[in-house]
Amino acid sequence: MQFVVRALVGGVLIVVPVYLSVLLLLKAMQSVGRLVRPFAMLLPEWLPSEHALSLLLVLIVCFLIGAAVRTRAGRATRERMERSLFERMPGYALLRSLTQQLTGSGQEKVWKPALAEMGESLVPAFIIEEFGDGLFTVFVPAVPTPVSGAIHILPRDRVHPLDVSFTQAIKTISRWGSGSRELVEAMKTHDTPR
Repeated sequence: MQFVVRALVGGVLIVVPVYLSVLLLLKAMQSVGRLVRPFAMLLPEWLPSEHALSLLLVLIVCFLIGAAVRTRAGRATRERMERSLFERMPGYALLRSLTQQLTGSGQEKVWKPALAEMGESLVPAFIIEEFGDGLFTVFVPAVPTPVSGAIHILPRDRVHPLDVSFTQAIKTISRWGSGSRELVEAMKTHDTPR
């Protein structure tokens, strides 16, 4: 049963983004189809020129936008758009931070893996913020979906930072806790006075 669920979740996590990307690409091609139609008429009829030119135009626009955001002005514009538009959308900041952590380009202080004491048990968590007075904001993800969960504010003595990678913590969560032994060992190593 566990294999079936893992295979299903793994397949969904691959198929859904690919499917949505293809749908967006097709929609963009359809939108620019009217623009390229006059040029498509100049090419031979046996060639699916309208589709080919639409795809080419969409790819060129994607390339130009990707190149533009690599410049200083482009980064500033993107950051301004994120602050004024995208960060107001529920879940955007969470997904952006999660994506950055998974790709290794996020800040190390954000989403620091930890084990949090909740009642009599330890639960995998991520340190989001540390207050000056010893309190922590921690995100406790739902299993097996690490992008949803609950936020808790806990005192320092109930939050145990881990010397493990973000990816390792996510793998443990998405595998219904398989691999928790390594997290507990990392907690003991971290909490042991040197």
